[in-house]
Amino acid sequence: MSSAPAARSWRTAFLTLRDESLGSPPRATVLRLLSQLVLSQSDSLIAAAPELPPDEVLSDLMLLMELARSISYSECTEDVIQPFTKLSHLIHGVTHCSFLKLNSASWAVLLDSFKRILHVLIVKSKGECLPTGNAAVIKAAKQCLESLRRLFVLCQTAASMSENEQLLKFTLQVVGYFQGESIYSFYPSENHTIFGGVCEVLTVAFSMIGEVYLRAGSSLSVDISQSTIEVLRKVMDVVASQNLLLEDNIIAMFYIELLHCLHLVLTEPKGYLAEHVAGLVAALRIFLRYGLVNKSHGMNQATNHTKEVGSTSQNLQVEVSNRSRNGPYRPPHLRKNIVENRPCKDEFISSDSDSSDNDGTMVDTRGVKFAKARLAAILCIQDLCRADPKLFTAQWTMLLPSNDVLQHRKYDITLMSCLLFDPHLKVRIAAGSTIMALLNGPASVSLQVAEYRGQSKCGSFTALSVSLGHILMQLHLGTLYLIKHETNSRLLALAFKILTLLLSSTPYSRMSGDLLSKVISSVQATIDEGFPFQSDRNSSLADALNCLTMALSVSPSSTCVNNMLLGEMSTGSFEGQQRSGVLNSLFRYSEQLSSPLISLEAFQFVVGS
Repeated sequence: MSSAPAARSWRTAFLTLRDESLGSPPRATVLRLLSQLVLSQSDSLIAAAPELPPDEVLSDLMLLMELARSISYSECTEDVIQPFTKLSHLIHGVTHCSFLKLNSASWAVLLDSFKRILHVLIVKSKGECLPTGNAAVIKAAKQCLESLRRLFVLCQTAASMSENEQLLKFTLQVVGYFQGESIYSFYPSENHTIFGGVCEVLTVAFSMIGEVYLRAGSSLSVDISQSTIEVLRKVMDVVASQNLLLEDNIIAMFYIELLHCLHLVLTEPKGYLAEHVAGLVAALRIFLRYGLVNKSHGMNQATNHTKEVGSTSQNLQVEVSNRSRNGPYRPPHLRKNIVENRPCKDEFISSDSDSSDNDGTMVDTRGVKFAKARLAAILCIQDLCRADPKLFTAQWTMLLPSNDVLQHRKYDITLMSCLLFDPHLKVRIAAGSTIMALLNGPASVSLQVAEYRGQSKCGSFTALSVSLGHILMQLHLGTLYLIKHETNSRLLALAFKILTLLLSSTPYSRMSGDLLSKVISSVQATIDEGFPFQSDRNSSLADALNCLTMALSVSPSSTCVNNMLLGEMSTGSFEGQQRSGVLNSLFRYSEQLSSPLISLEAFQFVVGS
């Protein structure tokens, strides 16, 4: 089919529009010309755009934008709402089917024109408020942002720093239009379509902000970075004020893009973040349970082992679980007894695709989105910690458990419960990495004031030193539980790294007297098992021996550890009379020349002793 008629219709419309709009005609005339010549045949013009030279399309598009800008300055804007809605649809269609190349001059005109159109659509349509009940207007606002995003992507390689900053300021201004209670003001069921539309507009805006930071984040000024943090903080405050997050595909994407945008901004923070940390942590903490509160397949208690271990640090000797020998990766709470003769599958899928976190069943797309939001929130917490790890110690009580770490509670989720029980592997790995970030660096110095005062209930005020002591006890319990029960190699290696940091940071002389000896006994029991379900047993064994060596090297050594070692020596545990015990294992593995890695880890203790 010939494209000549479509191209002819386009050229006739725009040539007539150019001729008729010369000499600055009255506003009413411009509106009439736009409606009759262009907006009345938007769909046919969109279909014709790919058949025309891009330069011609861009020139005609610039004419439309300049005319739209000229009629947007009037105090009375009621008569332009509908034309601007139709114009947004036309521009969106044309920009997404044509490859238009902008220069600096045309970019400035387009950005200013979009700014005027959105101001009219969102603000002027109802006196500085959202356009009540007008889904078409909200859709038009979204189309304007998508068009601008598309145009900028086409010319981003030549975009200057000032143009990136202009786009960022404009997008922050759009987000500002929807700030405050207005984000949730249309959530009641009869306004759900409007609320979903608002979320879609903000989703595009957050994507654009994130893209600017990916392109030029390191070069942005401190002032604009601070402005970005303030805007995102206000949105996070509104989201957190609801306390219970909304579970819907559109809203889930809104949460994901908001958190991903915040993550990109916090990756290279500029300026002072201290005033925002507490508020952001409080908001981010709510996302740790997103999508899990009402899900029967979500987090569950580790009831089979909690009764054996106990909910306190007084009993860290963890029993061995029935590990699933075959099948895809499953977190501890989803594992069942071994099914005989089941075909063996890979331990877990290493792909970065969305389906890589599933448990071998049909992919739950909503569940994947919820998991992405949880993952993004954890990464933001990690960013805040790395930005100022010393000051971040004050946030530990918000993020880490102080009691009953193995008793999962839906409404009191911590990073450790995410590591232990989250149904998605990537979320668990991110939670473990964040716990490592918390324990690393200056935080290890702050932890030297930690003290454990037993299980007696404290008063209304608990000193930070006491809170840190109880947190350290629960971190030990949760980490040893993970080491005992985890079959995934990546998570097991992560657990050993966490234990290494705990051993180097915990002031054991101020903790429970038998804590260190029970750590040693638990790691020793794991070594004796020999990691039968790990493909790389030597690596896991080397990690365990390293932890065991560190535990035995803690200074000052506890009385319980000394008594345990003296008991082994008195029974000849490493002289052939008894072939078990910590010392016997270390001497035995130090002679295992077939595995240099294991031999080296054990030999370091032998030499040091």
